[in-house]
Amino acid sequence: MNTIKFEDFNLSKCSDGLLPVIIQDSVSQKVLMLGYMNKEAFDKTVALGKVTFFSRTRNTLWTKGETSGNYLLVKDMYVDCDADTLLIKADPVGPTCHRGTEACFDTPAAEGFIRKLSEVVKGRHHEMPEDSYTTRLFIRGVKKIAQKVGEEAVESAIEAVDGNRKRFIYEASDLMFHYLVLLEAMGVTLDDIEKELLFRHT
Repeated sequence: MNTIKFEDFNLSKCSDGLLPVIIQDSVSQKVLMLGYMNKEAFDKTVALGKVTFFSRTRNTLWTKGETSGNYLLVKDMYVDCDADTLLIKADPVGPTCHRGTEACFDTPAAEGFIRKLSEVVKGRHHEMPEDSYTTRLFIRGVKKIAQKVGEEAVESAIEAVDGNRKRFIYEASDLMFHYLVLLEAMGVTLDDIEKELLFRHT
């Protein structure tokens, strides 16, 4: 986690001296909610590793999830360029919004799901549960997984050439899943791929 002190912020630019805090899912990158912190809330967040806000309506601290169990576990924190906003990347335990939804913003439900799926694949590789198709793929090894990726790529290409959008989406989804399995089997992450693409772009 980045080493940040509350004194690093320019609170003179913040309304009522409270620091706006944006919460982002550390895996999917989905923006989950916005809250506010004073120094005590910030210090408690750092100490507990669980996001704690200052409630403007109740005029008191509240650790997100203290009653529901839907905590926000801090993974990293970043200060914005003007030092008047904090970004926290967190692992949500359950839904974030009081409505029972994943986020307080009604962005598309599938947003960031590929990264979530990548984490599921990683979990399957670690736990190797029985009766799991993903487990069977890992048991068969990289050569077989790579072969499956090749098959799905060909099937996706065929549907693209035929102009069948619905079938292409279906086959491309199969391709993406098996590609994620192959990445995991090779010890490569989506971050690694993004870094390589960024290197080529710059």
